[in-house]
Amino acid sequence: MSQDTAQTIGGPIGRILAMPNDSQTKTIVVALALCLVCSIIVAAAAVGLRPLQEANKALDKQRYILSVAGLDISGNIQATFDQSIETRLVDLASGDYVEEMDAAGYDQRKAAKDPQQNLTLSSDVDIASIKARAKIASIYLVKNGDTITRVILPVHGYGLWSTLYGFLAIEPDGNSVYGLKFYDHAETPGLGGEVDNPKWQAKWNGKQLFDANGKQALNVLKGNVSPDSKFFQHEIDGLAGATLTSRGVSNLVRFWTGANGFGPYLTKFKNGGA
Repeated sequence: MSQDTAQTIGGPIGRILAMPNDSQTKTIVVALALCLVCSIIVAAAAVGLRPLQEANKALDKQRYILSVAGLDISGNIQATFDQSIETRLVDLASGDYVEEMDAAGYDQRKAAKDPQQNLTLSSDVDIASIKARAKIASIYLVKNGDTITRVILPVHGYGLWSTLYGFLAIEPDGNSVYGLKFYDHAETPGLGGEVDNPKWQAKWNGKQLFDANGKQALNVLKGNVSPDSKFFQHEIDGLAGATLTSRGVSNLVRFWTGANGFGPYLTKFKNGGA
């Protein structure tokens, strides 16, 4: 900028612009001004794009729910979800449906961090290492007309490096697993990250959560399941080289299907009383 132009501007800005280009003060001020302008642009973009980001996040969540339920995800995700899935809220302590809250707008992950909406877990029951859980939880009923064909439970727990968030699909008997998929985790690729491997996920299909006496029995082993094992229907191959992640998955499933998770709801669901 020429000296004449700088003088025309006047004021503090004009005095700064009139300084020589090799002036340290001018360099610092220009750099700070550039950072400020860039920060404003980035902040404005983040705020402006937030609704779109939230919409994409919700759509991705619906895609995972449809996928673990065994439904078609090649078409319109929103339409398929609205047609096939009924979102409900459950009081985990009683296992009863909560009717007076908006199920579609409820954020369980946010509620789990709110002291007014969560329950702090003691170390002897917190096998999933989540410290606290929401008092009210979302569930997703897969329906064909008026018939419930599967129940999708949101589950989470700590693995080796991260908290794994996923969905567990259960058959109408309240005991048989249809599938398990995680949509958010930071486990080691090629090791604990193999929870995303479709071949390993397929091993969950048909496994039983509870034994004949109604006690929790499902377990992810360290190693492979023997076809001759008398517990075959309750056992799943561990992830090679990922013992802690395998143990974490086993623990989180047992927690969320147990007395401190969805256990009371599953009991009522199996008996037709949920």
